[in-house]
Amino acid sequence: MPTVIVPYVRDPVDKSYRKMMAGVARFEREHALAPAASLRFKLLPRLPTTDMRGVAVRIAGERLSVPLALDGDNSFVLPRNEEALRDDAAVLANRRGDSLTWRAAIHSPGVAPGTRRLGDLRLECRVGIEAGLISNSSPMFGWLSDALSNAGQVCTSADGNYLFFAERPVFAVTVRHGARAEVLPFNMLYAGGRLTADDLRFCDCQVLLERSYYAPIFDTRWPDDATVEFEYMDGPAGGAP
Repeated sequence: MPTVIVPYVRDPVDKSYRKMMAGVARFEREHALAPAASLRFKLLPRLPTTDMRGVAVRIAGERLSVPLALDGDNSFVLPRNEEALRDDAAVLANRRGDSLTWRAAIHSPGVAPGTRRLGDLRLECRVGIEAGLISNSSPMFGWLSDALSNAGQVCTSADGNYLFFAERPVFAVTVRHGARAEVLPFNMLYAGGRLTADDLRFCDCQVLLERSYYAPIFDTRWPDDATVEFEYMDGPAGGAP
């Protein structure tokens, strides 16, 4: 991995490398939630004007710049770098800080297209909060400001409201395990279904609203192997991919 010296001054919207590595450590500690999965981080658009073509990400410090390889879905693996830890470096993209949102991406192999595994989502929430990835800035998200560093409060509470994003706009979401199946209520879709235009600009779901949903990651009655199944707006009736 090449390393070059590039002067850098921290911008408050950049992600802390130390915090993101704390998220990596949490993934390793709680890997049992998704034992066959690996961890990536993913960039998503936050503003309608965000151009996701040619996005680049690097670890940056006062005397350090390490480019990171992005996959086609704008996800990347964050390597351990002792110099970056010592320097309290940042992880930043070549876009305005408020134009992107960040998420942990944890996908167990063998999960059918158009579905997610609940244990993967549970671990995504815990890693995402630990890594400091969420950046809402409205008073209506005050619960999140107070709990940004408390994954237990956000990820194990019915009031946690950690937003997930499907690959495409969703019409309905069903949680299933064995013979038990429940369709998520409307208030668990589209960021609760009650954001005004003024509120929406503060939410990192701004351009992903129709893809956003809350998952019952807090509900211990659903095991980690339960699946979250999506019926997409552009798909055929009945929830087929």
